[in-house]
Amino acid sequence: MPRTTAHRTAALAAAAVSPLFLALWAATPAQAHGAPTDPVSRVYACSPDGGAAARTAACRAAVEANGSSFAAWDNLRVANVNGRDRQTIPDGRLCSGGLSAYRGLDLARADWPSTRVSPGGTLRMTYASTIAHSGTFKMYLTKPGYDPSKPLTWSDLPQRPFAEVKDPKLTDGAYRFTAKLPADRTGRQMLYTIWQNSSTPDTYYSCSDVVFPASAARSGPGGRPTGGTASRTPVAATPKAPGSATPSPASGSPSASASPSPSPASARAAAAAPRSTPVASETSSASGSGPSAPVLAGGAAAVLALTGGTALAVRLRRR
Repeated sequence: MPRTTAHRTAALAAAAVSPLFLALWAATPAQAHGAPTDPVSRVYACSPDGGAAARTAACRAAVEANGSSFAAWDNLRVANVNGRDRQTIPDGRLCSGGLSAYRGLDLARADWPSTRVSPGGTLRMTYASTIAHSGTFKMYLTKPGYDPSKPLTWSDLPQRPFAEVKDPKLTDGAYRFTAKLPADRTGRQMLYTIWQNSSTPDTYYSCSDVVFPASAARSGPGGRPTGGTASRTPVAATPKAPGSATPSPASGSPSASASPSPSPASARAAAAAPRSTPVASETSSASGSGPSAPVLAGGAAAVLALTGGTALAVRLRRR
């Protein structure tokens, strides 16, 4: 369960001293509290409940700039906005909701704790909340070209949210819902979530840093695209290992059976010679470790010539 916020803890402490105050507090309308834990929001990541994320350089800088911790991570809310978000929350202060108690969240840097997502994929939101209330969640994603090293402004966000979810059910301390992400984002972006309550006058604001994978398009020589991903590449275009197909007669490399034979003996010698296969794992044949067909053919011709000359010399002696 999310930790109790500072102001509710103080109220309970006062109630322990004054039974009359406890009765009055219990009779007042419950206030909604919450923030995204997945994709993790800055305020939750940098809170004492954020675990390892709270020890990152970005969170340490945020706490230092804030002047205090983000123990009340579920209380980043502004009253009586009534949908006038762009008129109420100033540029550069969107992550803090314009509240000085959360000003450290507005630091412009590109190393905030983040969540990896996929373009066009399904966003699975977990929005932790201590008390169930009705309201609408509006989710925005920064435009292509967003620069995380600059303060977040309303011009970085589209006019309309990419998803709205009304009155989801609170289960086990969190609202859980899904939405389809835009498909044209890459790199680091900002998921900006606005939760406008309908049962209270409050509106909650949160920044969740998300990271999309880099573009899958590959470039050929000169930066030209290669024509898409591997799934679009025709199978026939896949290069084969040398020697995996029989060369055509037009290639200029006739096969051993088509080679001219000076004599029957040389033909038999050529037929007995091992065939050369130019595959990387069989480079020893090309290095001269075994005789080729032309060498054997030439050797056979030389043997025949010597044999014929010897026979002629014998006949001359007998004369």
